[in-house]
Amino acid sequence: MDPHLLRTFVAVARLASFSEAARELGYTQSAVSQHIAALEQDLGAPLLTRRPVTPTAAGERLLEHAAPLLLRLDAARADVTRIAAAPAYGLTLAASPTALGARVLAALPPAGVTLRVVARADVPAAVATGTAEIGLVDGLAAPSDPLRLPDVAPLTTHGVSEEPVGVLFPDGHPLAGRDAVRLADLADARWIDAPDTALPLPHLRAANGGHGFRPALRYEGVDVRMLTALVAAGHGLALLPCSAGEGAAGVRVVPLGAPRVVHRVECVYAGVPAGAAGELVGALG
Repeated sequence: MDPHLLRTFVAVARLASFSEAARELGYTQSAVSQHIAALEQDLGAPLLTRRPVTPTAAGERLLEHAAPLLLRLDAARADVTRIAAAPAYGLTLAASPTALGARVLAALPPAGVTLRVVARADVPAAVATGTAEIGLVDGLAAPSDPLRLPDVAPLTTHGVSEEPVGVLFPDGHPLAGRDAVRLADLADARWIDAPDTALPLPHLRAANGGHGFRPALRYEGVDVRMLTALVAAGHGLALLPCSAGEGAAGVRVVPLGAPRVVHRVECVYAGVPAGAAGELVGALG
């Protein structure tokens, strides 16, 4: 299967337009049509209906395979380039918002750092495709257990830190004065779904046997201060590493007593990091 044809198919399906895909990819519309026809001939199945432009059943199944296939190809290119290239000055670090604890910040080189705060799911892909030399990703885990990261490429990971997690309550909430809370007792509370900032609700749901934790509001940002402001305004609860909520106005952080889980941060990299990347990996080891 020609990856160029596959990329064209993904663009047409995403944009629902041959002409828009041609504009985005820098092709003529005729070339895009030829790419789709060639891919359909290769696979022996129609992949798109034309009016309107939507994936067929076979096209939907191909889309499920396309993203990981193309990501693997980009990762392979980046890996080979990384081996052949000389170490560059500086460092690009991709990190999820709550992975940037005090230890990480203290270990950053004094100059030449580009810090990209991205969604958790995007950190391994950024490292795999070479848009970042080092990644820092976090999540909910049992003590000393590694995080379950997507298998996007051969990447090396090691733990950086673990700390307690806590529920953010607005001041005045009946449970805000407790020493600890049980997650199971909050399954039916109002929660803020902030998958890229708070610890994701599916993680909480999994820890509670697969039920509860329906969102009252969804926040699609990466600003921890905005999340704490939403909690303070009464829009719902959130689960964060305890240090991330400390000192925020209008909220109280109550440690999670059960189940026994922690906020874990892991360093992610490909190959053998050199230069500033190697120094940072060593400092976080």
